[in-house]
Amino acid sequence: MLSVSESLSREKCAMVGRYGSSEDLKGLAQIFTTLAPFALLWWAAVRLAAISPGLAILPLPFIILLLVRAFGLMHDCGHGCLFRSRSLNRAFGFVLGVVSGMPQYVWSQHHNYHHAHNGDWEKYRGPYATLSVDEYAALTAAQQRIYRIKCSVLAAPLAGFIYLIFNPRYTWLKGSIGLVTHTLKRKLAEPGVPLRTHAASYQTRFWKSSREYRHMLWNNIALLSAWVAMSAMCGTARFFTIYLLTVSIAGGAGIVLFTVQHNFAHSYASDSARWNIETAAIEGTSYLVLPRWLNWCTVDIGYHHVHHLSASIPNYRLAECHKEYEHLFSSVTRLRLDEVLGALKCILWDRHAQRIISIDEYQRVPEARAEVRTIASE
Repeated sequence: MLSVSESLSREKCAMVGRYGSSEDLKGLAQIFTTLAPFALLWWAAVRLAAISPGLAILPLPFIILLLVRAFGLMHDCGHGCLFRSRSLNRAFGFVLGVVSGMPQYVWSQHHNYHHAHNGDWEKYRGPYATLSVDEYAALTAAQQRIYRIKCSVLAAPLAGFIYLIFNPRYTWLKGSIGLVTHTLKRKLAEPGVPLRTHAASYQTRFWKSSREYRHMLWNNIALLSAWVAMSAMCGTARFFTIYLLTVSIAGGAGIVLFTVQHNFAHSYASDSARWNIETAAIEGTSYLVLPRWLNWCTVDIGYHHVHHLSASIPNYRLAECHKEYEHLFSSVTRLRLDEVLGALKCILWDRHAQRIISIDEYQRVPEARAEVRTIASE
């Protein structure tokens, strides 16, 4: 009898051949149904704020949900699967990156690394940099408390602010200052060498290529220009109050959504030596069972197991693919909306058991954990 992994290997090519094709019209329709209401809701929020600050709250939940949807569409553009056309994926990926606050091309490179190593927790630990049991045990009580708070739903809006608003601006600015400083110093030392050559020799952790830097540069120029224009039209305080609230909460929601798609009770979490990418897609990736309206807002990313089997399948084909090949997904962990908070407590990697565990599980059996570590070290 074939194992799940073997069955997947046999049927994966047929699955991708059947569902891994994109349609430009469907992609354009999804863009329109996201950006048009997004613009209208922003207009409504600004007009209502002029009447009463309390009234401006009414459109905010819908703006937040559309921001989550916009980020999901940007994600598909990064995989090159929202549109059949490569130029449309690049163009709308950039636009959606400005709307989301994230340089799309740079983000997609990091995200593709996650796909290439999903389930290999030696190489990729998720947005919260999930600690191993041993790493967590080595922390002081205060540091453990800070780690638990950082991974909690209450801290998610702050994480969203850092992820979408602060970090993309800070890394670009700090890296750019370093680039200019390096180039000028080298030019003074070697005036006969072209500036471009000096600039090319600059090394930084903030980008890996000149192409990544160009995307960071233009994303920030476009976004900062939009900030200035919106402040002039709406008033600085009014604009940034709406903007910071909606983007931070949307970013936090996105981080929570991403986290529980891989961090849940006893999720597959291998080391590099024993890692299998298809097993990780099935046993290390959840299926979020969401209401239809929330599937629309998250562009069906709840079918995350299908997405990790093939990132070439566009969001508008994930549900249909899941339904046809459901016989292959019996071992996929299903999470309902009311189980998300519980999954967020699964923030420790048990290296020895090769799985993700919760803080509660860790605290229930500390002696067993210590015994396992002792045996492993002998």
